[in-house]
Amino acid sequence: MTSYYNPDHLANFHSISEHAPDLGKKFFEWYGAAMEDGALSAREKSLIALGVSHAVQCPYCIEAYTKDALKKGYDVEQLTEVVHVASAIKGGAALIHGMQMRETADGLGM
Repeated sequence: MTSYYNPDHLANFHSISEHAPDLGKKFFEWYGAAMEDGALSAREKSLIALGVSHAVQCPYCIEAYTKDALKKGYDVEQLTEVVHVASAIKGGAALIHGMQMRETADGLGM
């Protein structure tokens, strides 16, 4: 393994439930249902998944949903914009927590 994240893990993700098959079955059924066409198309959900993947910083998900979104007809410019949206939301979420820091500091009279 040349890095902390092993690319083979993504291809072998299905084996994660080997020691808890009932839970794995439930997860994969739920996951599949959540990602199929519904009020949002599976194509739209692919973009959402890519943005969330960046927000939670999952390299496996980033790889999987980059490939999935490209396969579903999105281009790199669109995917790059998704990354910027996810980054803006994550940055804003970090920044707004600064209000808690200020409230705490103000309460201590600092």
